Amino acid sequence: MNKVVVGLSGGVDSSVAAATLHRQGYDVVGLTLWLMRGKGQCCSEGMVDAARLCDELGIPYHVVDSRDVFEKQIINYLVSGYEAGITPLPCSQCNKAVKFSPMLHYAREELGVDRIATGHYARITVDPDTGRYQLRRAVDLSKDQSYFLYDLEQDVLAHTLFPLGEQTKAETRRMAAEFGLHTAEKPESQDLCLIEAHGSMRSFLDKYLAPQKGDIVDQSGQVLGQHDGIHHYTIGQRRGIGIAAERPLYVIGIDAGRNQVIVGDREAIQTNDCIVQQVNWVSIAPPTAPIRAEVQIRYRATAVPCTVIPLSEDGQGDRVKVVFDKPQISVTPGQAAVWYQGDLLLGGGVIENAHS
Repeated sequence: MNKVVVGLSGGVDSSVAAATLHRQGYDVVGLTLWLMRGKGQCCSEGMVDAARLCDELGIPYHVVDSRDVFEKQIINYLVSGYEAGITPLPCSQCNKAVKFSPMLHYAREELGVDRIATGHYARITVDPDTGRYQLRRAVDLSKDQSYFLYDLEQDVLAHTLFPLGEQTKAETRRMAAEFGLHTAEKPESQDLCLIEAHGSMRSFLDKYLAPQKGDIVDQSGQVLGQHDGIHHYTIGQRRGIGIAAERPLYVIGIDAGRNQVIVGDREAIQTNDCIVQQVNWVSIAPPTAPIRAEVQIRYRATAVPCTVIPLSEDGQGDRVKVVFDKPQISVTPGQAAVWYQGDLLLGGGVIENAHS
């Protein structure tokens, strides 16, 4: 019988993923990664719901204490990033370093299982010509999570199932009710578990970074006001800057060395291109020449036409320049740039810097 370890958060999506595979005849094992210390829906409450689900399905349930690795790989990563004036994207980092690879390793080494599954909305296919595993957007574009999965490598994709990738969220809710799962009406969780646990990113960061007052300046260096910590600001931010002005002002830069937040008008945050580092090529091998694609620079952003130009001389393709067909706003260092051709995710990486 096919065995699969299903990652369970205690939410409706992972619950339906497990129940679907169980109904399809898989020998399912439930697994929750215990990520955060203290209370939080994704951890303490989530484990109770996940354990109850496994009891309902009559399947084994395991909990892996991943709190130390989560603190090192995600919390420290976030805090040091905001302290340096960038806006890190924790979810893709977490998927690679904390969730998928460790979960597959645990499944193999501790349970003798060579396949994992999650409730993510994305799809995996295989290129018939090259045998390379490909990552595609979910059928439900409003729930598509492929953007957060760009950093998964071939070995992980080859041994992962996404049972929800071909269906809509409404269908998932309906299936949960049909299965009689207690999570059927459970509210939608936040995209970011840290916000869910702490109330806001600001509250989370304030636990680790002390207030440090500094100047808010314009492009000429004129002081316009004061801030209480650069970690409260991000490129492209317009609301909550705390300055009264005749025209809307946006955060256009953060200078950690000078402890300054730099503001300007909308034109000042328009960007023609950006450099992307730590690139992972997913569905295709690293190209040696520029390629046309559509790039997504934030999770909720619309993918826009661009040219991706390889910069690495070693053929690894781990650094590229992305040139937008039309100038973009809010291109933020630390966030992910992920490029597609249609629903096919070609690759992605971390925005290093942007150019106007």
